[in-house]
Amino acid sequence: MHDLRGTYVHRGDAERLRRRFRRWIIAGGVVVTALAAGRRPVVLDARAESARASTVVSGARVATIADRLRAADTARIATARLQRWNRIYTFSRRWMVDTELARAIHDAALDAGIDPELGFRLVNVESEFKERATSGVGAAGLMQVMLPTARYYEPSITKEKLYNRETNLRIGFKYLRDLIDERRGNVKLALLTYNRGSLAVQNELSLGLDPSNGYDQKVMRGYSGTARVKTVASRARAD
Repeated sequence: MHDLRGTYVHRGDAERLRRRFRRWIIAGGVVVTALAAGRRPVVLDARAESARASTVVSGARVATIADRLRAADTARIATARLQRWNRIYTFSRRWMVDTELARAIHDAALDAGIDPELGFRLVNVESEFKERATSGVGAAGLMQVMLPTARYYEPSITKEKLYNRETNLRIGFKYLRDLIDERRGNVKLALLTYNRGSLAVQNELSLGLDPSNGYDQKVMRGYSGTARVKTVASRARAD
């Protein structure tokens, strides 16, 4: 057999082998690429599915927490309403007034930052809970408010409007709140000023005298509360 190495025939065979090998490499690369391309979407789809599942679980948790918060808030509001009406009913029975009047006094006192207990005591002494009560000097309504005093807070108010339950209580308690603040929390002096007027009380204080005429004792006898309570701006009401 002839040694064909280095001849054209051998070179042709070698060239054919090289071309065949290159085709195998190219074909193998295509297969690998195709396989890799086929697997990649599966991996990505699995990750995306996991992310979607996580989002669903997280959303469910958020919804559950939100539901619990709403339920807790609803429970707090219901409790606040129940406590409020329990207090109102208690005052109603104690002072023997109808529930609606008790509600009006209770709420007006709270809105002005006055202890409702003190509020009921003051209304009892001033008018005995009579909405049309009128004094000899013209003081009107539940809290016996003078028209000039009322006009300090509501300039357009009329004498007849002072007999309106809500209006009279709102102005009366607001006036008492201001007097307590002016007297730096001294409820006794505030009540005496409410009854006697600022000038009379201040004159006796200037002379070193006790300005009490018994009015403060009448209102506060047995009272151990405070005139300073936190105003409830968003008071829970039961309609």
